Amino acid sequence: MLVDFKNVNICQESKCVLENVNFHVDEGEFIYIIGKVGAGKSSLLKTMYCELDIESADCANVLDHNLLTIKRRQIPQLRKGIGIIFQDFQLLHDRTVYDNLRFVLRATGWRDKVSVDDRINEVLDAVGMSDAINKMPHQLSGGEQQRIAISRALLNTPKIIIADEPTGNLDVETASNIVSLLKSISQKGTAVIMSTHNIPMIDKYPGIVYSCQNGTLEEQDIDKMSM
Repeated sequence: MLVDFKNVNICQESKCVLENVNFHVDEGEFIYIIGKVGAGKSSLLKTMYCELDIESADCANVLDHNLLTIKRRQIPQLRKGIGIIFQDFQLLHDRTVYDNLRFVLRATGWRDKVSVDDRINEVLDAVGMSDAINKMPHQLSGGEQQRIAISRALLNTPKIIIADEPTGNLDVETASNIVSLLKSISQKGTAVIMSTHNIPMIDKYPGIVYSCQNGTLEEQDIDKMSM
């Protein structure tokens, strides 16, 4: 099991946003987290890579790390196993696509130039963006920038990809293409956890659905959602 949360309580600024969260993720699963703005979707995702502390829990394990006892020096190792994708891409706008990706690899311990170049070419090919390697972010469309962000998330062969509203700034067709890409990644064994407001997308690309509402996280019946 990649993520094992039992009775997890999540607070932010002294306010409890989610209580008694029970949430489990296995290899290759494609999981949607839905809910209104402020319902706790992003807070839940942030706890998984230690951007937000967990208030209390019976169990809070991610990639065999106990988040209740994890040391600060252990967090980089945890995050190496998680690829993170944001709504606003968060690319370095003064660097080429190649330099954006090289920056991440260098920061996570890659030193051999041949290995770095090979890995960059591999992830760009995986997202269909090989031709963009020498382009600047401003030369790319929103969908293309998000594909680069996905390639960046794949660099260290993560076991989990966390995507926080990855289609929020994209048009319907581009958003569909991005979710299709994430779905194909999950089918190769990487678990994908994606927060979204885009309910129609769930019908098109089915997965496990959890809903954040009224301070709780509950798994939803997809068939009932589609009715």
